[in-house]
Amino acid sequence: MNTDMLRIIDGICRERNIEKELVFADLEQAIISAVRKTAGQTAEVECTIDRSTGDIKAVLDGQPFSMDALGRIAAQTAKQVMIQRIREAERGSIYEEFIDRRGQIVTGTITRFEGGALVIGLGRTEGFLPRSEQIPGETHHPGERIRAMVLDVREAPHQVKIVLSRTHPDLIRRLFELEVPEVAERVIEMKALAREAGYRTKVAVSSIDSRVDAVGACVGVRGSRIKNIVDELGGEKIDIVRWNESSQILIGNALKPAEVQETALCFELNRATVVVAEDQLSLAIGKRGQNVRLAARLTGWDIDILTPAEYNKALDDMEKALRSVEGVEESFFNKMIAVGIVSLMDIEEVGVEPLVNTLGLETSAAERIVKVAGEQAKRIASEMEAAKEAKAKADAEAAAAAEAAPEPSEPGAEEESPSEETAVSEETAVSEETAVSEAAALGAEVSAPSEDTDLAASEETVEPEAAPSEDGGMDEDGVPEVTDQSPSTSDGPEEVAAELESEEHKEDGIAAARPGGEDTDT
Repeated sequence: MNTDMLRIIDGICRERNIEKELVFADLEQAIISAVRKTAGQTAEVECTIDRSTGDIKAVLDGQPFSMDALGRIAAQTAKQVMIQRIREAERGSIYEEFIDRRGQIVTGTITRFEGGALVIGLGRTEGFLPRSEQIPGETHHPGERIRAMVLDVREAPHQVKIVLSRTHPDLIRRLFELEVPEVAERVIEMKALAREAGYRTKVAVSSIDSRVDAVGACVGVRGSRIKNIVDELGGEKIDIVRWNESSQILIGNALKPAEVQETALCFELNRATVVVAEDQLSLAIGKRGQNVRLAARLTGWDIDILTPAEYNKALDDMEKALRSVEGVEESFFNKMIAVGIVSLMDIEEVGVEPLVNTLGLETSAAERIVKVAGEQAKRIASEMEAAKEAKAKADAEAAAAAEAAPEPSEPGAEEESPSEETAVSEETAVSEETAVSEAAALGAEVSAPSEDTDLAASEETVEPEAAPSEDGGMDEDGVPEVTDQSPSTSDGPEEVAAELESEEHKEDGIAAARPGGEDTDT
């Protein structure tokens, strides 16, 4: 009993997911090739392997053949044949496995980069994530675990090529099935989905159980469920919209967070005209038209967004054009609004047949209406085009004038030069005032009258203040004493004469020091 061979065959079958009978058949074919390598290609060789014991029996031209007679080259041939056949069986097994998993999510590890594509290890095989199927702005590194959806499985000459995707809308569906049990159990149904990978996704959901809130179940407690999906997609925003069978309500929900005032549906053109307030226009359109574009794909309607002023103007133009047509009643205008025809261009696009079949007009009247509407629409379009060109021309002229104007210098330089000039002028004025005051003082000293000199002399002879008396400065009668701090004029004659004589000597000294000065009498 060849137990080692049986054990090896069991291991190969488990590891490579290959049927055991297929491995035994491949081994028999490999032995036949080895025997023919030894005995010749024209030899008749038969080989059987006992599936229970592993015993090998070979017959060459009707005679038993021992395996010991095989040489090294024959054994190498058997080995190569065995490897080739096992690989072919493994490729078939991989193809059958992943062809059934197409559209499902697989988890793998990034092994390497090939150009802009990623090669992801999926266990027994590798997946290929092209650049076109990668989320824009997402970066990866080798060894990182990643989730992707199996987009396609192709049989190549030497391998099975598994194409993965992270941008396909069905990836969102599969992630919701993984994170939200109600979606996996079909309690909550994803009615519609629109996606711009890497930026925003809108999902319309409904619940078959009135006790289950479809939007709340998808969001989760404090956004726990939706947060896991957003993190998996690298921060892509996801809007969950409540599904409604009414197209008007569904369009309003799809355009959230903008508030819709009115919606007119034209089934003939598959167009929805939505009226929003002026301050809601940017919200309804979204960044680069993303919100309205996703809403249109989600609902299946072509959506035109207008402000109330634009909507009313279109209705007024259509009403004026219809009144100019003979045989058109006033009620016809209201009927057209009811079927979603709200502008002259809508009448031209709809044509004659819907007006006859839906509104009950005569063919001649419908033709006149379509003709007038087409003419008026062309006139209005030309006027709008002319206004747009005039505005563009005015903007271009304004830009050219702004470029031709001299560029102002830097603010710091403008403020610096006046401040420097002001500082210089102030310094000059101060110096001039100082010079004038010094000259005036010098002239005053030369030609001033003797009163100043006498005053200076008298100030030099002022006696110090008298100390207060012990009785608090009170005289004998209790009247406060007044101490005169000026030079005393009640001195004796001798003291006054000495004082005058000293002043005369000082005046003589000043006059001698300053020639040309006049003597002044005291």
